[in-house]
Amino acid sequence: MSGDTRAVKAVEEANAEFYTAFEVGDFDQMSQVWADGEHAGALVCVHPGWPMLRGRDEVLRSWALIMANTSYIQFVLTDVEIDVYGDQAVVTCKENVLTADEDTEAGFLAGGSIVASKVFVRDGERWRLLLHHGSPILSTAEEE
Repeated sequence: MSGDTRAVKAVEEANAEFYTAFEVGDFDQMSQVWADGEHAGALVCVHPGWPMLRGRDEVLRSWALIMANTSYIQFVLTDVEIDVYGDQAVVTCKENVLTADEDTEAGFLAGGSIVASKVFVRDGERWRLLLHHGSPILSTAEEE
């Protein structure tokens, strides 16, 4: 982790807020995580396996759809790196994901891993998300 210690901590908290909003399905909280105002048109999100989404409306519409169709999801983050460069910050991590399907007998659980990159921008005293890109990890070195 590099940059001003207070800024790094604030970015870490903003990143945690993103995952909390997703896990609990709180669309209002997710909306607060993403930048708006002068940055609204520049927002970019790439969900694993999806095409690139651009602009606040399109990005938030995707989150509303995902949250409406996700009964349970939990993230365990590993390899988290946070670098702050003035009013911008880059966060990279591995998302170890556990999901459940309420439609199946015994609520089937599935897991997977995603490599995620995020760019946050300072918005006054807050750090807000400008870009999120998630890419699935299809295999690991141990499996090869």
